[in-house]
Amino acid sequence: MTDRERLADLEARQRKMVEEVEKTRHALRGKYAAIVPELGVETLTEREFRDILTHTIRVGGAASIAALKALPESTDHHKPPAKRVPATSMA
Repeated sequence: MTDRERLADLEARQRKMVEEVEKTRHALRGKYAAIVPELGVETLTEREFRDILTHTIRVGGAASIAALKALPESTDHHKPPAKRVPATSMA
């Protein structure tokens, strides 16, 4: 095999590996996304939810769990915010 043929073969394998990594990453993210419907995320705004996940991923799961466990227990069980209905005029 010439150097040119070897290079072409390696590049083809590299492209295949990149595709495989992306396919596996997509599958893993799908498994994590399937967990979300089981969680009470409706108590959070979309921005809060995104920020929580972004910061958790940034610092790592173990550090996030340790930080959250250090917080005092909340006795206030959050309810979803009431839907606001505009007041109508009685005039």
